[in-house]
Parts: sequence; C-alpha cells; structure tokens
Amino acid sequence: MTGSGWMRSIGTARTFVGNAMGGLRGGSNLASWVVAGSLAYYLWVKPARELKKEQEDRAALAAASDAYRYVEKRKPIPDPQETGLIYGKKRDIETKKRED
Repeated sequence: MTGSGWMRSIGTARTFVGNAMGGLRGGSNLASWVVAGSLAYYLWVKPARELKKEQEDRAALAAASDAYRYVEKRKPIPDPQETGLIYGKKRDIETKKRED
C-alpha cells in the first residue's frame, strides 16, 4: 500500500464501525450508548447479581442453621456389573444369546 492507502483503509474501517453502531456521530452516539448501557445494567445485570447474592445468602443461612447435617462430598461410584448385584455372577454375551 502506498502512503495514502493505509489512511483510506483506516477511514473505511472507521466508517464501518460508525455505521455498525447505528450511524450516529459525536455526542449523540456517546449518549445513546450510555443510555443503552444503563438500561442493560438495570434491567439484566443488576437483578441477576442480586438474585445470585440472595441465593448465596440463603445457602449460607441454611448451612449455618444445621451444622451437623450430612453433605455428600463425592459422587457415588456406579456398580460395574451388568446384573447390578453386588455378589452376582456377571452375565456374558453367550448367556444372553441362549436366553433369546
């Protein structure tokens, strides 16, 4: 690119970004983004944060109220046998075929 070529590409990029943001320029563009950001914060972000904090507070209160309750800390290990019996004989493929 020549000296003015990169300036043109920067100008094109700025135009694209400006059009993508609604085509507003200057103070009105900034004001519209501030209004949109404020609305988004008060309608979505703030209520979500308050709900999460409230749920954490409830969980902490529930945990504090019953300090001796049992809490499962590990996932149970599934029984690897096909029959589901603890001491049962594993069924093999040939036995299944004979039953069918």
